[in-house]
Formats: sequence, structure tokens, C-alpha cells
Amino acid sequence: MLRVFAAFLMVLVIGASSVSAGQGDGRFDLYFIDVEGGASTLLVTPGGESVLIDSGYPGYQNRDLDRILHVVRQVARLDHIDHAVVSHWHLDHYGNHAVLAANIPIRNFWDRGIPDDLQEDKQFLERITAYRAATQNASKRLKAGDEFTFPTAGTPLTVKVMTGSREVVPNSGEPNPFAAANQPQADDPSDNAASLSTLWTFGDFRFFTCGDLTWNVEAQLVTPRNPVGKVDLFMVTHHGLDVSNNPTLVHAIDPVVTVMCNGPTKGGGEQTLKTIAGVKSLKAAFQLHRNIKLAEDLQAKPSRIANTEPTVNCAGRWIKASVAPDGKSYTVQVGEDGPKESFETRGPADK
Repeated sequence: MLRVFAAFLMVLVIGASSVSAGQGDGRFDLYFIDVEGGASTLLVTPGGESVLIDSGYPGYQNRDLDRILHVVRQVARLDHIDHAVVSHWHLDHYGNHAVLAANIPIRNFWDRGIPDDLQEDKQFLERITAYRAATQNASKRLKAGDEFTFPTAGTPLTVKVMTGSREVVPNSGEPNPFAAANQPQADDPSDNAASLSTLWTFGDFRFFTCGDLTWNVEAQLVTPRNPVGKVDLFMVTHHGLDVSNNPTLVHAIDPVVTVMCNGPTKGGGEQTLKTIAGVKSLKAAFQLHRNIKLAEDLQAKPSRIANTEPTVNCAGRWIKASVAPDGKSYTVQVGEDGPKESFETRGPADK
């Protein structure tokens, strides 16, 4: 009886600080929100703690803002966001952080550090003012090598920052058999190359996301050794653009499932789609959008594409991955009414 009462009190305490659809079932939920070729990913831990990585484009009659708030409030059933992360300083990734903070409480802001200026964005100093105001100049800086553990009742959940501000973690791990095939591209001076990359581990389940990290830094991370290891779920980098998704990295991490956060005409590049199709362990590739400029046979199966219409007709369907409490299996579904596809987590020996 005492144990039952203590458990009941714990539920009440957690419920008072956070409300989520996944809370209480011990699952780790990941929502890939359609922001029309920007990026916004909501993660909800088994303990109900929420992490929003990026926030899509501002404006457009609050299109991306409304879609994020819908998933946060109506789908995940959250009344606040615990952590809002900016992967890098391009408007399609941090454009709604300030206005989100005006609509729903955000407890912590994280980024790679705010640069003094941004050469590729002439309006950066004006735009960053709103972010500074929303964060009260108190955002926390993330750098390569940082690690965090989230409170859970059972299976441990951790995140490690693998890249940030053009720095990468030490080159440890197994030798990368694809390192010798790397073909360097011209150096990328943009903030894409400075993107934060994070590796999430929930028991045996591993999820990897890299913002808009570009070709040469991708190779630097996994050459000659692969500190990331093999993963279960990979958010295809940079909306699936061909200046990213270096096969030296993609084939080394060998994902079982991929999710591409592209738009109708942005991302989903032909070279990237071919790279993903060539992954040895791949079982399913998902896309937020059909690339209306490419042939159908190059893209994901129609049932695994959330939105097939041009922007003007887009319903903004999201993709959700949900990991079992023991971290040994997970499901992926398109929208609220899509069928759930089930996958077994690769065991430690397969990492």
C-alpha cells in the first residue's frame, strides 16, 4: 500500500509540472513537424520533459507557428516547453523561438552561442534582438562533447552533442570503412557548417540529428573512426539537400529508419535520396513532403510521405516515432490516422 501511495504521489507531482500524451506509458516520443522545408522536432521524454529543436519559418500567416503549437498542445498535450534548442542561426530554424515564447512558457533556451554577426543574413542583428529578448539574454551554450541525462523511471535516456560551431567530438570508435571513399567539397563558410548535432540514446535505441551540417564537417566527424556508431533512426540532414548527407557519414551510421524534413521544392535532393536508398540496414524511409520536382520512383513509398501537395494545399501532417519503454522497439506513423509501422531496435552488438 505504501508503494502504491508513493507511486500515486509521484504521478501527481510530475503531472503538476508537465502534461503530455506519452507520459505514464514510459515511451520516448519524437514528432517531426511539417514547417515546409524548415525544421522543427519535438521530443517528449518518458518523464514528460519536452525538447523542441528548431522552430521553422516566421510569418506566412503564422503557418509554422500554428503547426508547432498544435503538435505541442493538442497532440503531445503539453502546457509548456522545457527546452527550446536552436541548431544554427538560419531563419528557417530559429524563426519562431521568440513568438513561441509569447504563446507558451519556455523554461530553457539552448544554442551554439550567438555570433556577433552573420555574413549570409544582412538582417541577423535585427532578427536576433527578438531572440535575445525572449531568452532574456540567458540562453545556454552547447558545444561538442556536452552530455546530459534525463530523469526516467526505468530505461536511461541521454543526449550527447557531437558537433557544434564547426567543432567535433574526438575521433574515437570503430574504423569507418567508408572513410577512404570521402570526396571533399569546397569549404562551407555558412552557419550550416556550425550546426549542432545530437545523438539521443534510450536504452538500445539511438537517434541522430544534425541540423544543416554540411559535407566536410560530416566527414570530419566520422573520419577515420566513427564516434557516432550505428543508429536506429536518422533525421536526414539539411532537409535532404545534396550539399549535406555525405555518404561517408550516412553509410557509416547505417540507419534502419530515416525521416526527411523537406518541403515540396526544398530538399529531398536526388543524390541524397540515392545515398539513403543505398544504406545497408535501411528498412524504411519517410518524408514530410513529396519533392514535386523529382520522379516518384526516387522517393519514399507514398504511404511514408506525409504531405504530397504543393505548399498552398498542404495539410501540414507530421510524422511521429515512438519508442517502447524498454528501448527495444519503436513505431513510426504518418499523421494521426496513419498506420503504425513497427521496428525492432538493433542490439548493442549491432551498434
